[in-house]
Amino acid sequence: MCLCRAALISVLVLLLDPTQSEPTCRVQSQSGAEPVPVVSGEVGWLSCPLFPPPSIFNDSSHSLSWSRLPEGGLQEQPITFSRSLVRDQQRLVLLEASLADAGGYSCRLGNRSVCIKATMQLTVLRPDQVVRSTDCEPAVATATRHVVIPLQDERVLECPDLQEASRLAPEEPSVTWMFVKPGKRCEKDLFWKDSWQQRGNNMQIHIMNPLYQGLYYCTVRFQRGGRTLRFTRRLNVTAVSQRFGPKEPSILRLSHDPAFPVRTNSEVRLVCRALLPYLNSSGSMWWTVDGTRLENHPDLYRFTSTNRLVLDCFGDRTEESVLVIQNLRSEDVQREFNCSVENLRGWRTRRAELHLEVSPPLVPLGCGLGVTLLLLILLFVIYHVFWLELRLIYRSWFGTEERDSGRKDFDVYISYARNSEDESFVLSTLRCVLENHFGYSVCIFDRDSLPGGTVNDDTLTFVARSRRLLVVLGPGYGCRGSQALLELKAGIDNMALGGHLRVILVQYRCLQRQGWVKELRRARVALTLVRWQGEKSKELTSRFWKQLRVELPVHTLSRREAVLMRLHSENSTSSQRGLLSNTVELPETGAA
Repeated sequence: MCLCRAALISVLVLLLDPTQSEPTCRVQSQSGAEPVPVVSGEVGWLSCPLFPPPSIFNDSSHSLSWSRLPEGGLQEQPITFSRSLVRDQQRLVLLEASLADAGGYSCRLGNRSVCIKATMQLTVLRPDQVVRSTDCEPAVATATRHVVIPLQDERVLECPDLQEASRLAPEEPSVTWMFVKPGKRCEKDLFWKDSWQQRGNNMQIHIMNPLYQGLYYCTVRFQRGGRTLRFTRRLNVTAVSQRFGPKEPSILRLSHDPAFPVRTNSEVRLVCRALLPYLNSSGSMWWTVDGTRLENHPDLYRFTSTNRLVLDCFGDRTEESVLVIQNLRSEDVQREFNCSVENLRGWRTRRAELHLEVSPPLVPLGCGLGVTLLLLILLFVIYHVFWLELRLIYRSWFGTEERDSGRKDFDVYISYARNSEDESFVLSTLRCVLENHFGYSVCIFDRDSLPGGTVNDDTLTFVARSRRLLVVLGPGYGCRGSQALLELKAGIDNMALGGHLRVILVQYRCLQRQGWVKELRRARVALTLVRWQGEKSKELTSRFWKQLRVELPVHTLSRREAVLMRLHSENSTSSQRGLLSNTVELPETGAA
């Protein structure tokens, strides 16, 4: 009796509320699904993701229904179809989307026993909300489709979703194409060219050229119910290398071919660079150690590699792989480090040969360089301090290259101002030292000239017969019309005409430049000047006599002349010292 009553109550409930007989819908997860965008005023559609139906449904045992959850709403509402919102089989089509159409949409597929529901999100964008690369590009809400065309190839570009418009329009839709070059602002191309043109609703590219890379926009327009509807799609066309030619990969560089010097307990970086020509599938690049890839090597913590793209030229990729070896060991030198590259056409491999770098002997090398540097500094100091002595030693050993020296009667001709203090210095000091101690043959006009001759002719003759002209400068030298000035001019003229006479200036006393004649100024600039420094220059080992001997010709005595000169020097030592320390006043002598 109780069971019959319960069954009767259940039948009454079903009759009063038929919805209680419908099963609960299972929601199909759409994780990761992004909202479907559509531009306001354009055509958009939502496709139910439950098609094709699961196997739990028979072909005729299910039905599809749509519902909508407006933005900010809490309860789904059944969809009311209108002129702007129609149903096309398993799709929901918005002929002219508006901002009010945004929100959530659900499609329900089920029967009296099974129900499955999927939800989608629709976003309606204003034209100014669409991101564009240039101001002249049309608003496009759908994702950009990428098209790759090999150079010199032919390709027909079809506008995406064109068949969808054909299903909605009784007449064939029309397509308008536009091209925007990358990096150009509002530069459109009307495609009236020989290499590309629009044929019907498609874009025909006869010969692909790098200039044809860029964004292609196709706007589809069709008539429905007396209204013109439209939507726009975007294609990004990229040129790649030709299909013909070698496509095998190649290794361009491997560190320091053929061998790479390394040091133990250091970090080593092996660089491998390879070329991967363009193919429909990408290639790969890797390192092996003793034939084992790094990810499978037991010593993985010491071996790591990183790959990077160096250059992409029309799809031909130049990649670089760097193998880093941490804390290099001596046994690592004997390992095989191979760089390999592969694509569908083939593969290449090359071994990086390592060898231990021999450390240079730093201590012996440093000591050798230090000693060499010290010797160079020492030699420089010695030469700087004793350059006069060194030149005298060199002259005594190797002599000079003077020519025509055997035809000269005198080694030195001394020119000085007569009737002055310079005359006493010349006769008592300069002449005695040059003749008695150094053995030079000295010519002094007042002493060696014969009476009755002509002063000018005899002066020129004596100067021409001498190797050196020693000019003793003093306050009285160089007066106009003097014999000293004549001697100076004769010496300078002899040098200018290519003679073998050399002029030496000896400054005995300070000479004011205001009193210098023109010849003396020229001689001072071009000739050697030796200065007498009073008491410092009296010793025969002083700098004055050394510098003077350097300028004078090399004088080599025979053995007999040397013995006689030494005996004469010993006998006159006391008298010469007096001559060097005291100034002897001589009577005035005139010209012969």
